[in-house]
Order: sequence, then C-alpha cells, then structure tokens
Amino acid sequence: MVTALQTSFDDLGTPLFDVTFCVLDLETTGASPRDCSITEIGAVKVRGGEIDGTFQTLVNPGVAIPPFITVLTGITQAMVIEAPPIEEALGAFLEFCRGTVVVGHNVRFDMSFLRSAADQCGYPPLENRTLDTAALARRLVRSEVRNLRLSSLAAHFRSPVTPNHRAFEDAMATMHVFHGLLERVGSLGITALEDLVILPTAKGSADYRKIDLAKGLPRRPGVYLFKDRDGVVFYVGKAKNLRTRVMSYFHGDDRRSVTTMLRELDAIDYEVCPTELEASITELRLIHAHRPRHNRASRPPKASHWVTLTTGPFPRLSLTRTLHADSPLVLGPFRSRKAAESVMVALWDAVPIRRCAGRAGARQSRCAPAQLGVALCPCDGTLDHDVYAGLIERLVVAIDHDSDPVLSALEDRMIDHARAERFEEASWIRDRHRALARAIERRRQWQAMVRAGRIVVERHDGETAVIDQGRYVAGWRRGEQPPIIPVPVFGDCADVPPSAVAAAEADLIWKWMNRGDSRILDATGGLELPSRPVAELRPAV
Repeated sequence: MVTALQTSFDDLGTPLFDVTFCVLDLETTGASPRDCSITEIGAVKVRGGEIDGTFQTLVNPGVAIPPFITVLTGITQAMVIEAPPIEEALGAFLEFCRGTVVVGHNVRFDMSFLRSAADQCGYPPLENRTLDTAALARRLVRSEVRNLRLSSLAAHFRSPVTPNHRAFEDAMATMHVFHGLLERVGSLGITALEDLVILPTAKGSADYRKIDLAKGLPRRPGVYLFKDRDGVVFYVGKAKNLRTRVMSYFHGDDRRSVTTMLRELDAIDYEVCPTELEASITELRLIHAHRPRHNRASRPPKASHWVTLTTGPFPRLSLTRTLHADSPLVLGPFRSRKAAESVMVALWDAVPIRRCAGRAGARQSRCAPAQLGVALCPCDGTLDHDVYAGLIERLVVAIDHDSDPVLSALEDRMIDHARAERFEEASWIRDRHRALARAIERRRQWQAMVRAGRIVVERHDGETAVIDQGRYVAGWRRGEQPPIIPVPVFGDCADVPPSAVAAAEADLIWKWMNRGDSRILDATGGLELPSRPVAELRPAV
C-alpha cells in the first residue's frame, strides 16, 4: 500500500467558483474572418454563478451588410452607421475580458474573428483560455437533446432568455446553458478548471464514470498505481502531474491497452514525490515489487545475466545467472541471455580469448577455434601460461581504462565486411560493437558512482538528490526543507550492479546527473571516469 500525502486546494487545480468566465457571442457579415467583419459584440462576465458585468455594442463593419444577414439578425445598415468601428469596440472588449476564460457556443468561430480583428488593428494576440458549450454538451447531454444548437440547449436547460441571433441575447442564453452544464460536470467529480478544459475530449465509454477515482489526486510529481477489484496492482506509472496524467486516460486515448486497463480499474493509489527523479526511481522499484501485468515493457526480467571471466590459469568467458565477486572481469547485468551472448561474441571477435571449456592439455590436438586462428586455447597443452596471462591483462585494462584496442578491432572487421559488400555480416558486428560499448560504458559509470560514495547533486532546475554508491537515497527541490536522510548499508559493492533493476536505477541516476548543468554539493569520494572515453562507432566507408 502506497502512503499518499494529504492534498491541498492548490494540488487540485483552480476551483471553478474562483474562475471568472466571459460568455461571448458575435454577429458578423459572413462565415470567414478573411473577408467578413464583426457587426455586434455581446458578452456577460460571470463568477461563482453571479453576473459580474456585461458588454454590448454594435460595430460598424465598414462594408455593406448582406441582405440575408439582415434577415437573420435584424441588424440593418442604418443601425451600424453611427456605431464605433472595430478598432474602438475591440479595444474596449479586450479590456472587459482581460484575465477571463472565454466561453462561447462554437467558440472557435467567435475567437477566429476576434483574433483576426486584433491582428488587423495591431492589438496583441488573445491568450485567453476558451471553453465551448457545444463541445461540453456533446460530452454531457448528447443523448438528451435532438441537436446541439444553442436554441435546443437553451430550451433543454430552461433558459429565461431565448436566443434570437443578436449578440447580447445569445450570450445570455449561452450563459444559462453553461451553468446547466456546470451542474452536470459536478456529478462527474470535476470541480477544477483544468479538468473542465479537457472534458470535451473525453472518451465516450462506459468506463468514463470511473474518472471519479482520480478526483483526489494532486497536481504534483509522483507515482500512481492502478488496482483491480481484488486489490492487485496491475499497472504502475509516473507523472510530472499526477492528476492530469491519470485523467488523460479518460480523454481521447483509444489504445486497446488503455481500454482494457480502464475496464479492470477499481482503485487508484499514489505517492507524491518531491522530484521527477524520485518519481522515476519509485516507479522502477514498485514495478519490481509488484510486477504488474500491464507494465510489459518495463517489467524486470525473471533473471539477470552476466558475462564473466572464469578463475584459474586459463580463464575463459562464461554466461552466468549468478554474480561472482571473485571473477577478474564481469560485464552486465543483462536483461536476457541473448543480450549477454551478443557481448560475449563481440569479445570473441575482438580478442583471441580461449573458447573451449575442457581441461588444459586434455586433448592431443587443438580445438576448432584454435585451428582457425581465432582463439588461443590450452586444450593441447602447448599454450604458454604467461602469454595467455598477458592477453587477459590487456583485456581487463581495455575494459576499465582504454577500450580502443577492443572496440577498434571490431570496427575494423565491420569496415572490411562492408567494403567486401558482406553487409549482413557487417551489421551483425555493428550490433555487437554497440552492445559491448554500452556494457563497458555502464560498468564504468557504476564504478564511478561506487567510488564516489555518498554524493549530493543539484541540477540547474533546482532538483537535488542524494546518491549513495549508485543508489538513490533522497531528494528535494531548491527552497524546500531537506528530508531526514537515512544511512543505507549496501555492503561491499561489486564492479557491476547486483541486478538488472539496480542497473536500471543507476542508469536513470546517471542520465539525470548529465541532463543539463549539475553541480556536486558534497561527496565522500571523487566522481570521475577514465581519461579515455568509450569510442563511438564510425560509419563504414
């Protein structure tokens, strides 16, 4: 069970009763702002269900009003002769609606005319958020009305004002429709502006009623857990904004996997995290703990795999599922045996290391790899121990300090195959080169963090993290009170992470430290990498 922090009003978003809405309607000379003009503006400003101001004016469009517009609206050319031009009327209206959320029926039409007029008159662009009563009605009452016209909705919600194609009357009717719709959204648990804005894109499924499960989630970074009716966690996710992320599953996400999860969803737990890094680490640890059935891509493997050098006078490479601390060289862990095999074959291609597994000197003739000249094997007893020990020493030095001798051998083979037009073989070696380079790089990063001990890192965005031997311990944001930092006991750390989960956590930490400007505030050791970085693969020529 995840313990959640008590949410505040700020976490839940902007309450609807604290929002000032400007309900708007325009009359125009036609349908397109490119060649038509505004003839009337009507608006009513409301807050908390109460009218806070009204705006009404005719506008001289500067062009003749078409007869069919006069028939539709009743606005004649004589009525607008002495009306203010759009430059004057628009300036007054922009001041009236400043800082409000603009509401309209098919509001995109009205906003397109306002934005076009603002651009022509040299006013700054309108940045107001908008809400469309037609879109909200489609989401909330589509099955209750014969159509979504303003007149039909006004009658449905018993508006005392009947729309008549005059701007102010239509704006008043739209206001009453909007208030009726707000009563409906309250039954869905939507009490914040941020949730109301995305409501029109909600999926039209029977599972939408479950959106009520998300109403208590805060708008803060953290991790959420989806549970089924048996209390089993079937999905774990992280988010910069918990409430917005969980609500997004109900808004326009038509993936089959999401539909299945919503059908199974019965409860949502969450944990607020002070930083995005902690959310990522917590998600990883919870997926490891619960192994949710819907976290297929990020679910930890059932076993980890390593490429190791065996002990003894003539060590060879071996694939193991157990980490042996006494091995002279270990690479990994890998999530699959196939990935580990790719790295082992890459080392075979680059270094003539022993491949046979028999006892030294047990055969009268050399094994096949030795006869082909691709491996030094002691199977016939003729291999000099000191020669082979020098090979192993060079391999270990290459992995930990200078990987060029190993990786350049692979690169040369890839280029030779490409020039010979053996492109498939060249692609195999390319993939092995990349796998080996990545394994070496991750080993070095882990060793650097282990040698650094406990470090405190602050990023440019104010996130601070305490890392202890490659593991995340605690974090906070600049200006917040640092938490009580525990003293973890990890024991002796190997040259590589002890599991695939620990490797994934170390990878997250390393990327976090190297994404943007970071500075080390404190460290018990030194954080450093070998002077020669792991070489990148050059394109074949």
